[in-house]
Amino acid sequence: MPDADLATATGNILTVRGLSRRFGGLQAVNNIDLDLPAGRLLALIGPNGAGKSTTVNLLAGVLAPSAGSVMLGAVDLTGRPAHAVARAGLVRTFQNGRLFKRLSVLENVLVGADARYRGGLLSAVLRTPSFRAEQHAMAARALQLLAELGLADDAHREVGVLPYGQQRKIEIARALILEPRVLMLDEPAAGLNSGEVEALIAYVSGLRAKGLSILLIEHNMGLVMRLADRIAVLNFGQLIADGAPAEVRANEAVVEAYLGRRKPGRGAAVQGALHAAL
Repeated sequence: MPDADLATATGNILTVRGLSRRFGGLQAVNNIDLDLPAGRLLALIGPNGAGKSTTVNLLAGVLAPSAGSVMLGAVDLTGRPAHAVARAGLVRTFQNGRLFKRLSVLENVLVGADARYRGGLLSAVLRTPSFRAEQHAMAARALQLLAELGLADDAHREVGVLPYGQQRKIEIARALILEPRVLMLDEPAAGLNSGEVEALIAYVSGLRAKGLSILLIEHNMGLVMRLADRIAVLNFGQLIADGAPAEVRANEAVVEAYLGRRKPGRGAAVQGALHAAL
């Protein structure tokens, strides 16, 4: 079956097959398969150095794969540049926020809307009626997203004066204004306090309930276990587990990846520590 037909027949919005990336003599990502069904949340986890960031960059078009394929529905994104991947509907946030600190919150969100404008450069320069109508619609959508994230009152404030937790929300809004088919959240809970994490869990749960497909890359295992429909685990560039949260938590290879190889008599203690981590 051709790859395009495979993605459609399986009901996956994102289908990754044999994804690999080599840097000289280093095999950073090796033959990874991932499936994200439409409307579900797949979490990608693993210890430091597991290959998560490289995988995200391959999916987002920041890096070109050495081998393998990336299908968004029936659209082949393999090797396409980042702007083309985002325009197709696979949109990411960043582990380290990339906001324009001197611009307002609203302006930062609208930066993400550039790929959605249908008019060309000439219509923007001439500020044609159709371009102005698009601008108005984008601004209204941006304000709606900010309101949903509790940032409506901050829309015209400079981003740099806001707390870090608020800035993380702005990046999510900037991704959502592109109306993604798949949203990749790269460490969205990094630097958040417990209250902010709870708010993030509620918001992401709401996005999934509305039918948005989400790929979550995250170190906060409590958040992962509460949100994920399925978890894929990387270690040294290899996919070592892929299953429901309960299956992954009990997986021997995952235990070893996070806590080191078991020693005789340590089974219960290791499982208890892993349950606390996961």
